[in-house]
Amino acid sequence: MAKDAITGARTRFGNQRSHALNSSRRSWKPNLQKVTVKINGAPAKKVYLTARTLKAGLKNGLIERV
Repeated sequence: MAKDAITGARTRFGNQRSHALNSSRRSWKPNLQKVTVKINGAPAKKVYLTARTLKAGLKNGLIERV
């Protein structure tokens, strides 16, 4: 199972609740993207990042796309 290289985000598990409050197991998967980036000026490499981490990193200048 892949995870975010920076935040460590991975699949979360919980319950799906109906109106009658019956429960069944379900999962929430992060929006992982495989991208080639430089993180803090390190040499470029391919990593998995969530779309949210990628967007924030590009905005703050911590991540540079290659």
